[in-house]
Amino acid sequence: MDKYLLEMQNIEKSFGGVKALKSASLNLKKGEVLSLMGENGAGKSTLMNILSGSLHADSGAILIEGNECSIRSPIQARNLGIVKIHQELQIVPELNIAENIYLGRWQTDKLGLVKKKKMHELAKACLSMLEWDVDTRIKVKDLRIGEQQLVEIAKAISCDARIIIMDEPTSALSEPESKKLFHVIEKLKANGCSIIYITHRMEEVFLISDRLTVMRDGEYIGTKNAKETSVEEIISMMVGRSVEEQYPERSVQKGKILFEVNNLCFNPPKYSFKRSLKNISFKVREGEVLGIAGLAGAGRSEIFESIFGKYAKHVSGEIKVDSQLVKINSPDDAIRAGISFATEDRKGTGLILGRSIGDNISLPLFDKFAKLGIMREKVQRNSWKEYMSKLKVKASSPNVPVSSLSGGNQQKVILARWLLTKPKVLLLDEPTRGIDVGAKEEIYLLINELAASGLAVVVISSELPELMGISDRIITICEGVLTGEISKEEATQEKLLTAATNSNSRRN
Repeated sequence: MDKYLLEMQNIEKSFGGVKALKSASLNLKKGEVLSLMGENGAGKSTLMNILSGSLHADSGAILIEGNECSIRSPIQARNLGIVKIHQELQIVPELNIAENIYLGRWQTDKLGLVKKKKMHELAKACLSMLEWDVDTRIKVKDLRIGEQQLVEIAKAISCDARIIIMDEPTSALSEPESKKLFHVIEKLKANGCSIIYITHRMEEVFLISDRLTVMRDGEYIGTKNAKETSVEEIISMMVGRSVEEQYPERSVQKGKILFEVNNLCFNPPKYSFKRSLKNISFKVREGEVLGIAGLAGAGRSEIFESIFGKYAKHVSGEIKVDSQLVKINSPDDAIRAGISFATEDRKGTGLILGRSIGDNISLPLFDKFAKLGIMREKVQRNSWKEYMSKLKVKASSPNVPVSSLSGGNQQKVILARWLLTKPKVLLLDEPTRGIDVGAKEEIYLLINELAASGLAVVVISSELPELMGISDRIITICEGVLTGEISKEEATQEKLLTAATNSNSRRN
């Protein structure tokens, strides 16, 4: 038997005149985790879509245990033991856990009647491998996102999967849920299952991977043993250049206080599962970038949502923009006051994926582009082109569906929209989540440029090195209370974590 369970050799794929894959290759051993690395647009998804049967290669070979095979559909891939768990989970919320695990493969008798008891028993057996004791009659819509992820993994186990492709599996998971997933991956490895793992989170890669394969511009660059390489080497392979500094230098002259929040309190509506806030106060100057650090669920996003008028009836406190007290009862009031807010959920609340780039940029400003109820198409289109150019959005025209863009370019579209409102204050919640190293650098440079133009910028990030790299000051939040303020010069990951987990240092 060949030492590789899977080999993909010299895979080529073109879309029209664009070559997405050029002699791309990959090999996978039995019972290992192989992380597939590369910037957005490097060809990772295309290569995995070919392996999972949703795309067909123009040329090249796929070998399973040394035998060449043809994969022309996801069903063929599944029959070979290859299953892909998509970043956007493929679940039916109204169906129960067992029905989702065996979706399209429901157990039936000779008369075609569903054998529900048998199906629930089989589903239970799959879930027991994941050490999850749950009633399989529960509807999937009633599960947390981390539990829905486990349902997808159970679905793969039910197919006797030998190869599981995981695409950004922790992008929507909390830290405890991520740890549970990593434990599940270890169990799958121990049972001989092989994992191809796609993520932009470097800390995860070195935590769970045996080897790392890097792609760039549709080509295979190289494979490294996880224990014999470093973050710097992998980033260098991904971007094609050495990485001296991940974060651009900031040398912005800060001006007057532009944005003030005083004694912000939030009493969440019933059943909202939101974190309450108590007496949050901070100030931001012109040209300054203020970072907000805290663990998942600490109340970071609730601060931005409260400022932006999402829960106006449940919020108290004082907000000032340019020394003027402003009353915010809705997002429209916030926009008029000069505050813009880019949410963390890019695809859920940030964009309308079925619409074009231009439509998404115009979203909060249709009134501006309308005269007597008629859209001024030329004025609108000129604005689209101007901001696409300013932010270097990589697309042939504003008419391109925003869903077709990479994560980094989608983030730029959101920023273009809010910059079009001419804000004084920019609130950015996880602005680099799910985007690659190169795109992150572009976002960092853009944040610097916006601050240099006189904006007050406030950034939430779960990545402490990122906050330390782009912020002038960092405040920490724990259980809805501000627990610390640390300057860029004094900030270390240890200090930030201590403050972000120390509920005893709350300010009253």
